[in-house]
This record gives sequence, structure tokens and C-alpha cells, in this order.
Amino acid sequence: MSLSNTGRLVVRCPDRPGIVAVLSRLMADAGANITDSQQHSSDPSGGTFTLRLEFVLDDLAGRRAGLEEQLGALAAEWGMTWRLALADHRPRLAVFVSRTDHVLQELLYRVSAGDLRAEIAVVISNHPDLEPVAAAHGIPFHHVPVTPGTKAEAEARALELVGDCDLVVLARYMQIVSPEFCARFPERLINIHHSFLPAFVGANPYQAAADRGVKLIGATAHYVTAELDAGPIIEQEVARIDHRATVEDMRRVGRYVERQVLAQAVTWHVEDRVIVDGAKTIVFA
Repeated sequence: MSLSNTGRLVVRCPDRPGIVAVLSRLMADAGANITDSQQHSSDPSGGTFTLRLEFVLDDLAGRRAGLEEQLGALAAEWGMTWRLALADHRPRLAVFVSRTDHVLQELLYRVSAGDLRAEIAVVISNHPDLEPVAAAHGIPFHHVPVTPGTKAEAEARALELVGDCDLVVLARYMQIVSPEFCARFPERLINIHHSFLPAFVGANPYQAAADRGVKLIGATAHYVTAELDAGPIIEQEVARIDHRATVEDMRRVGRYVERQVLAQAVTWHVEDRVIVDGAKTIVFA
């Protein structure tokens, strides 16, 4: 199906009767056909209602402004926050990496296969190792070294390179970004952490997991906030291990989990399926 006339609408407002009815009526009056609808209420008695719609409307690009005007009027009456997106828009991603390539390779594959409708516009790294990977896909690569004494300058340079990208992805980027960097990309900065958060935060979770003798290891994709490894969680997965697993075994198994988890989280974000709800997320998968 062509996506040129497909739109996505995400709405949040205080829960009360009639929300679905008024939005459905607005869409019907505009001539739109709703093809998918998902909703969630935090509490039917005074909670927050969240709705995601996909719809088809002829000449959507040309009629978008009028539809947004109607949504704005409805939002004022019902106390709604909302966003309207065109499904054929391909967000531009800036991907940060260090030396390991498995997560970047998964993102590149999904983009080339059409499973992730996005453009990887730039790859930025504190090491030069993965330049050949980016070059093989025709993607600009920038080596921005980071030392304790040059961290502020390195982040400033990285921000220049990110430019107007829609989403920043930390694909095993082994640097802690500053609160100021996080603040530039609210709900647009996704990290993959190689543990099942909130367990084993920090830089060496596989060693910590081995020391603790865990039987499950995992990975977590989350939005990045100023607090280390504590942002709203988007996706998680685990893999079973046993007493024979060494730290290197855990890293090997974990690589497959990490690539799946981050790629899924980025896909859901790009498809407007993730809504931040305080310290948590609502994911309409």
C-alpha cells in the first residue's frame, strides 16, 4: 500500500467519555478512512487517555493544514495534546558509535531492506574503526575524538554534525553524554544499554552479571535523560545463560539481543508508536 496519503495521529488528553467519537467524526467529516486504532487509559476515572490512529486521506499533503486547523480547535475544547505525521516521511538519523559494529550493522540492514523507513544521514564516532562500514553504505562518517579534557568541544562538534536530524541513536556509543546534550534532543535520543535495566547500570554490565551469577542477560533501549541509564524504557529482551557462561560468552549472546532491541525501538519511534508518559512509555506495537 502506498504511504503517500497515509497519516498518523497521536492524541493525549484527560480521559472522559466521547473522545473516540469526536475524533472519529472529525476524520469521517474530512473523508478519511481510519485503518488502525490503538488506545490506552491510565485510569478511566480521571486518568490520561492516549490514542494512536492511522488513516488514509486523498491528497493528505495538500489537506494537512486544514486538518491540523480542525484538530487544533478540537484540542482546545478537549484539552488535547496531539501530533500529526505523514507516514511517507523518512526521518533522518544521526548514529553515534564507538568500536563495535553489530548494532550499526543491524540498523543499516533494516534501512536497506525497507523494514526501517528512515535515512541514516551521518555516523559519528569517538574512534575511526567503523568508517569502512559507513563508507560501504555511502554514509558520511566523522571521527570526533573524546578525552576528559576535550569532551565539551567534542560534543559541540558532534552537535554541528547532527544538524537538523530528527533522531539521535547511541548505538553502543561508549561515552556518557552531558545533560546539556540530552536537553537538545528531548524524547529524540535513544540509547542501547547492554543489560536488563534497572539491573547493572554503567559501563561493564556483563562483568557485573557474571559476578552476580545471573541466569538471564538482556538489553534495554531507552530514551536518554540526564540521569545515567534511567530514561523511559522503550524495549527490552533477554536471553538465557547458565553457570558455564563466561563474560565473553555473555557478550557474544548479548550482541544478538542488543541489535534486535535497539532496531525495534528505533522502528517504533519512527512509526510514532512510542509515547513518553512520565518516567515510562506507552508503546503501541
